[in-house]
Amino acid sequence: MANCYVSGKSSLHGRTHTHHRGVAGGRWKKRAQKMNRVFSPNLQVVTILEEGVAKKVLLATKVIKRIRKDILDGRSPIVKLAYLPADLKKVLADRKAAQAAVKS
Repeated sequence: MANCYVSGKSSLHGRTHTHHRGVAGGRWKKRAQKMNRVFSPNLQVVTILEEGVAKKVLLATKVIKRIRKDILDGRSPIVKLAYLPADLKKVLADRKAAQAAVKS
């Protein structure tokens, strides 16, 4: 089973119900049957920098969103991404330009 590198999220086993409509053949025959299934986290391959070395790891999308929000808010993210998305680069460049304009 694959795990998230940061949060440790992995697959969970559980049950779901299948719902049958109609009553032909009796109600008990059409009851909601319980089926076993596996609930998997949404894991994505992301390249991070760890001790200055690029490393490919699996991260849950919730962790990726948290990293993204931390970068946008100017906080230190949980892990450092090796490659920033283009929209984040643009926001950081605009912020840096605004700070330079204030200083001069």
